[in-house]
Amino acid sequence: MKLSVSARASAAAVVAGVTLFATAVTGSAAGAANTGTLAAAPDIPVANVKAHLTQLQSIATANGGNRAHGRAGYLASINYVKGKLDAAGFTTTVQQFTSSGSTGYNLIADWPGGDPNQIVMSGSHLDSVTSGAGINDNGSGSSAVLEIALAVSRANYQPTKHLRFAWWGAEELGLVGSRYYVNNLSATNRAKISGYLNFDMIGSPNPGYFVYDDDPTIEKTFKDYFAGIGVPTEIETEGDGRSDHAPFKSAGVPVGGLFTGASRTKTAAQVTKWGGTSGQAFDRCYHSSCDTTANISDTALDRNSDAAAYAVWTLSS
Repeated sequence: MKLSVSARASAAAVVAGVTLFATAVTGSAAGAANTGTLAAAPDIPVANVKAHLTQLQSIATANGGNRAHGRAGYLASINYVKGKLDAAGFTTTVQQFTSSGSTGYNLIADWPGGDPNQIVMSGSHLDSVTSGAGINDNGSGSSAVLEIALAVSRANYQPTKHLRFAWWGAEELGLVGSRYYVNNLSATNRAKISGYLNFDMIGSPNPGYFVYDDDPTIEKTFKDYFAGIGVPTEIETEGDGRSDHAPFKSAGVPVGGLFTGASRTKTAAQVTKWGGTSGQAFDRCYHSSCDTTANISDTALDRNSDAAAYAVWTLSS
């Protein structure tokens, strides 16, 4: 999740220029037989999501302890995710931009098929702050979105709508990558996105279960999932407008998403609902060096990954 307004003002994010690199790939999954559109959403193995987190941690450790915009760790993160998607039969595009004097990258992955005039898009920011590896913020969302995309490939899911996944750069400098992407879409192409789902910090170690209250249909989809597993939710307010859904919302795209809390303190009432520790932040390592693989609730990561997959399948069928 990006910095507060006052903090990001000093970041002086300036966006200019674009280079698009499109890599069309072929894969056995993409060419397999159509399995229909009524398949239920798969269970997303939390072990797989955590394996991606381990890789992101290793990337940070090998590159000065972070995966921040303009640093080697961020580009290595992009290359890791892209490699997985290319091998799974996605068509990947790397979008280049400039911010604060450094080159940034967005990664877009399209699953072949589905109505190109009705796109269900899921995204997360892949960059960390400079002070740490950014495993909850936002390796958690990035790894879940990656594993959901890989689950689409494994199932050879052929939905009615077109599926697109995205990993954004320079979110921590003020939503730079996602804003650049949205601003460079034509009005026609923006109108083709029937919904954008955002996943930013979904494995907080003292978690809450928060649902964005933007688009009613998307909100209900997430709430229905959590109701089905007996987990109460609350409306997300701490990060409202502070993550990559904001540029989409401003452009008129229906948005929704999930969040498990950042620096705000968990109340006694919330502990009654969800367990955890009252009077302590949802994530005590928010934007800190201790945001490592030790800073994750496996339960929250598992539930939110499955909820995200449910929404992708439900909204695209």
